[in-house]
Amino acid sequence: MADIRLGDGSVIEATIEGAGPAVLLPVDPAPVEGDRAVELRKWGVDPALGRRLVDGLSDRFRVVAFDYEGHLSAYPKPDTLTPETTAADFLTVADAAGADRFAYYGYSWLALAGLQLALRTDRLSALVMGGYPPLDGPYEEMLAVTTAGHDQAIEVAERNAANAAAVTSADAASADAAASDWSDPADFDWSSVEISLTEEQTSQYLTLYRELQGFDDRAIQDRLTIPRLCFAGSADAIDYGEKWGDVRVDLAGPLVRERDTLERLGWHVRVLEGLDHTSAMQPDAVLPVIRPWLSDSLL
Repeated sequence: MADIRLGDGSVIEATIEGAGPAVLLPVDPAPVEGDRAVELRKWGVDPALGRRLVDGLSDRFRVVAFDYEGHLSAYPKPDTLTPETTAADFLTVADAAGADRFAYYGYSWLALAGLQLALRTDRLSALVMGGYPPLDGPYEEMLAVTTAGHDQAIEVAERNAANAAAVTSADAASADAAASDWSDPADFDWSSVEISLTEEQTSQYLTLYRELQGFDDRAIQDRLTIPRLCFAGSADAIDYGEKWGDVRVDLAGPLVRERDTLERLGWHVRVLEGLDHTSAMQPDAVLPVIRPWLSDSLL
């Protein structure tokens, strides 16, 4: 375990395991336990997701795992979470791990952060993007959803400030019971969600997607010359309700529609049949895709 000081002065922990070519994984290497683990399993999420990815790669690679998303939750960057900042943070982690060159795997928004990293350094040996397309990415849609989430966080904060009475344990238990009624994520009603993130936590992602509004992911493709892989579940599309601006975020569509173009540009493309955004990020889906590809690309 290494403590690494980032540019804003905050300290992030990284776990470094294995030998071979370096691979940066922005995942939590510590399994989730207790009630939270039970809830994650209910939603089809492996509580040991990060740990299993580390274990699944560290016999061939030197894996540098760090919970970047968790770190941002604890130390938000409301005004400074930009592509430049994320790239600088990742390079700082690589420096501390002694990785002059390294591969990177990220999923969802951490995949688009990896694409931005690839455009800002010549130290990347390979790039894997999961759950976010490298071509025709839904940047406008994600800004709309993030804006709605930020607005809701402000409303919740104002409501909480107006109501100084503490939530009773009975109220909390009722809320937990209501949440547990959702046993099938495919049937989830986004209009029913009350956001639990703070204004600062949501503001940082609003900053990120605002910065990316002028980004043309078609114009930069000729700048990418390293080995690169993208994948997504074939059912990876989310329809957000009125509360979220009636936005559809389609993450699989661009990979399916533009597969020939992507492959012509040098991308390796995998579409995981029948999987959605959550199921396509689980270790049983990810490792059979990225482990052999990284081996072919780096070893």
